[in-house]
Amino acid sequence: MTTTVADQVLSRLREWGVEQVFGYPGDGINGLVTAFGAADDEPRFVQARHEEMAAFQAVGYAKFSGRAGVCAATSGPGAIHLLNGLYDAKLDHVPVVAIVGQTARSAMGGSYQQEVDLQALYKDVASEYLVEVNVPEQLPNAIDRAMRTALAQRAPTAVIIPNDVQESAYHAPEHAFKHVPSSPPSRPRAQVVPPTEDLTRAAEVLNAGSRVAILAGQGARNAVTELRELAERTGAGVAKALLGKDVLPDDLPYVTGSIGLLGTRPSYELMRDCDTLLIVGSSLPYSQFLPDFGQARAVQIDLDARFLGLRYPTEVPMLGDAKATLERLLPLIEPKTDRTWREKIEGNVADWWETVSRQAMLEAKPVNPMRIVHELSERIPDDAIVTADSGSAANWYARNLRIRGRMRGSLSGTLATMGPGVPYAIGAKFAYPDRPVIALVGDGAMQMNGLAELLTIARYRDRWADQRCVICVFHNGDLNQVTWELRAMGGAPKFEESQTLPEVSYADFARGIGLGGITVDSPDDLGAAWDQALSGGLPTVLDVHCDPEVPPIPPHATFDQLKSMTEAVLKGDPHAWHLIVQGAKTKAQEFLPSRSGSEREE
Repeated sequence: MTTTVADQVLSRLREWGVEQVFGYPGDGINGLVTAFGAADDEPRFVQARHEEMAAFQAVGYAKFSGRAGVCAATSGPGAIHLLNGLYDAKLDHVPVVAIVGQTARSAMGGSYQQEVDLQALYKDVASEYLVEVNVPEQLPNAIDRAMRTALAQRAPTAVIIPNDVQESAYHAPEHAFKHVPSSPPSRPRAQVVPPTEDLTRAAEVLNAGSRVAILAGQGARNAVTELRELAERTGAGVAKALLGKDVLPDDLPYVTGSIGLLGTRPSYELMRDCDTLLIVGSSLPYSQFLPDFGQARAVQIDLDARFLGLRYPTEVPMLGDAKATLERLLPLIEPKTDRTWREKIEGNVADWWETVSRQAMLEAKPVNPMRIVHELSERIPDDAIVTADSGSAANWYARNLRIRGRMRGSLSGTLATMGPGVPYAIGAKFAYPDRPVIALVGDGAMQMNGLAELLTIARYRDRWADQRCVICVFHNGDLNQVTWELRAMGGAPKFEESQTLPEVSYADFARGIGLGGITVDSPDDLGAAWDQALSGGLPTVLDVHCDPEVPPIPPHATFDQLKSMTEAVLKGDPHAWHLIVQGAKTKAQEFLPSRSGSEREE
């Protein structure tokens, strides 16, 4: 039996350890689909409802597994649909390989049906490696370089294969002129460490500081032990960039939580008051949430030199792997005996968690969205994986979810696109079929694509040893994040025609396709609903009717700023008075005396 180019694509992916390809069929990849049919589920073809969702599933799989995610789509429209998910991978530095079809070589340049210039289309998103395979002998090198580059550069790559090439007989490259061979799949590794003089200078800066702050991003994930030791020696507090939320657990008393617009007050205070800043594996774009320029001496560690000194004036930029660099830096750090700074940080953190708890328990109409995540934090398994969608749900994920144990979490950090919450969860389940997964998703994202991807969950759930996959919908009938942005930044009241969503029961939909569905419209039922969803033996949609007027107040917001927003909404916002009351109640919790503060005074 003749081995086709498409057969060889799957053979090479198997050698790379690829277990599944997320995709959607089309005649531009008919050869590839035929090869999947003969591959006996190795790798398996996971059919999404839309190519964009296939790309998001590949991103979610890669984020949580550390391996390359692979997605596939047909020529023209299918390839176009992949773009949003691939840009999500590019901006969050995630290894994803896209395999896309193209019209037959004989039709190229002839304005043929579904012919799109994919080289031009993918030039930016797959800038690290993009190739079109036009003869069979190109194939091994193309697949290998796409995989190696994606993993090495933590970026999306793309391989374009015309459909007639897919169906051609495969011929391996020869030891001949103008043939390019390829080595067997492998993942060579090296420890990148800065020179001794940089480590010495960095230690001098950190030792000289009396109020040290650490900002940890996803690049610090391999250095948890070293990061904790450094924080202990320097007496530092550790703030976490959103993509690094799961790097350190929130039960460490000096971990101040997320930073930025979606961040916590202790992280804001940490950066406001520090005199020394260490950035590890983060390129947080919001420099206004870092110390004022000139306030703090800064040291940065990053594996990518392009991001050194990008966000803050950095005295000692160090190119290196976070773990290897911190291992060499730690012996040079002098333990600080004055713990005044650390005690202040720990007090701020303790006060904050009390404030967040009070805010979550405030009455709302009908359920306070903060309480949804608060109740989850009380009972979430230590090995759970949490995904969040963009929108107001991301606020509550960032501020209210307490990471502990082996928990992992992520969202679309840099692109901040709507729609990845549910497909990320699907990718996570294929990465870890024996771990529970929870997606925190707004109803706008659910209507955009989450409802359709529930069908994907229903189809593949039998492949997961642990079928706990909870899709929690923040059901408020509003495109809530944009509504608040209009109010706070645009000074405009809510515009109903653009912001209000059509009503639908997400729980009923789930039950209609064989999944679990729980509707919650009373705060008193919320804890029991989480218990039921997390203990059930099948994927479940938790449909929580929550209040759209609970404000996602940034940690730096002042009463004067809230006054300005109030004046804007009084211009004609349909729920102005309720909004004002909820905002005032929520902000007021920050100024109530805390139990931990009273204990410290005693």
